[in-house]
Parts: sequence; structure tokens; C-alpha cells
Amino acid sequence: MTRNRLAVFIGAGLLVALALAFFVSPEASSSPDGLEKVATDEGFVDEAAPHDMADSPLADYGVGGVDDERLGTGLAGVVGVGVTFLVMGGIVLLVRTAAGRRRAPATPPGTG
Repeated sequence: MTRNRLAVFIGAGLLVALALAFFVSPEASSSPDGLEKVATDEGFVDEAAPHDMADSPLADYGVGGVDDERLGTGLAGVVGVGVTFLVMGGIVLLVRTAAGRRRAPATPPGTG
């Protein structure tokens, strides 16, 4: 695959992921997840304490300061996709760089 085709493929995949994060994440179920359901069923859900990141800008599947819940959820999804893409892109670059350094230089046939 040529470099241009790979860039188009990655860009298209990123656009699809961003679109899904923005438009589909607000449609996610509002029902409690498994852990929260068990805590409710067993009667200890009220004993839970807020975690250290409860006041962070992206807490509770939304964006702080955005009053529209659907918009906040969509934006939080976009931020999550973006951060994941950047982190994984960085890891891929690090691995490729490390792999390139480990490769021995190719010797032309008949010279080695």
C-alpha cells in the first residue's frame, strides 16, 4: 500500500470514528452499567464516594460547561477518539522508530 493510500485510509477511518463518536454516543443507553446495577441491587450504591476526577472537564461522559447534554456527550466522544488516536499514533511512531534502529543495514548481494 502506498503512503498516500495509507494516509487516506487512516484519515477516512478517523473521520468515521469521529462521526460515530459525535452522532452515536448521545444515543447510548442511560441504564446503569453492570457494576452500578449490582451496587443498586445489593443496596450499597449510596456508599460510593466521588472519585478524584469527578470535577474534571470530561467527567460523567460529558464536557463541563456545555449545557446541552447530547452535545456534551458527543463532544466528549470526539475528544476520546482524538486522544486515543494521538496516543496510538505516538506508540506506532515509537515502535517504528525503534524497529528501524534495530534493523541491520542491508548489504548488496555478493559484498558480504
